[in-house]
Amino acid sequence: MTRTFIISRADAIGDVVLTLPVAGVLKELYPGAKVIFLGRSYTEDLIKACVHVDEFLNWDELQKLSPEEAVKKMAGAGADTIIHVLPHPEIARMAKRAGIRQRIGTTNRLYHWWYCNKLVPLSRKNSPYHEAQLNLRLLRPLGAEVLYSPEEIGHYYGLRRLTALPREIAVLPDPGKFNLILHPKSRGHGREWGLDHYIQLINLLPKDRFKVFITGTSAEGRLLEPLLQACPSVTDMTGRLSLAEFITFISRADGLLASGTGPLHLAAALGIHAIGIFPPLRPIHPGRWAPIGPRASVLVKDIDCVACKRTMDCTCIRDIQPDRVKEIWLSRLSVLVAEAGGDLVNRS
Repeated sequence: MTRTFIISRADAIGDVVLTLPVAGVLKELYPGAKVIFLGRSYTEDLIKACVHVDEFLNWDELQKLSPEEAVKKMAGAGADTIIHVLPHPEIARMAKRAGIRQRIGTTNRLYHWWYCNKLVPLSRKNSPYHEAQLNLRLLRPLGAEVLYSPEEIGHYYGLRRLTALPREIAVLPDPGKFNLILHPKSRGHGREWGLDHYIQLINLLPKDRFKVFITGTSAEGRLLEPLLQACPSVTDMTGRLSLAEFITFISRADGLLASGTGPLHLAAALGIHAIGIFPPLRPIHPGRWAPIGPRASVLVKDIDCVACKRTMDCTCIRDIQPDRVKEIWLSRLSVLVAEAGGDLVNRS
């Protein structure tokens, strides 16, 4: 019998990126299985870009239905198993009412003892493991390894179903330069480096070797006006791309710099040079949320910062100086040039 799984993570972009390997591992464990991802509307384009996901189930749309209609809709998916990666009492209750035979959740949610029949001991808050590793531990009842390494996890994203870019966007990256995306804002999801630091970095990078793009939402674009005015050489991409286009655009770039946000995890998953700026503060430290990918790394001060707990203006992040970040990007440029045989224009 063909297995059908629902992965439930009605959450933000970065969280969803780090959950996609669950789909990849399921496909490896159960060849021919159908994988359905239950997520939010604004992450639909991301989920559909994953080759390991066969169907998207929209949580925002389910919530608009009556309880009976929502249960019927979930039951109609034909799933025999649901994995509650993000605990949610309403989804857990709905899955049981829908008659899903195997319902996997964590032991540290009381309602999972009522609505799930496979419980995995797992507490995220004080765990020494990465978020993506913790997600995969929920597959233990299905025969997955006890613990996947970050290096192993990097092979399971499956972000290969990419949309085409409009021609006016597709021609923007310069094949003769290092195309660097800076994503300064975080929508409150991460501690930010500060616009003054980004401005200094842009001015330090040699313009004949780097083409810099600034990304963000339209609302973030208004907050980024001081940077855009101070650095007229950058290309402003704020508010210009759908999520599907943004994913493809990142894949066409050479590098991305951001705090611990969704675009950082997208860049890592797509295999480009991704550098994240993090505070040394649990539970938002890089041990839990670092980007995972073959060219991903983090910048973080190796201290125990108490002040970070009390303010969003993180001194530990701001102490990371732009000239240090410039040198890192110059080294990444050297790697890119070496890979291209010394000529970026003719790279494949």
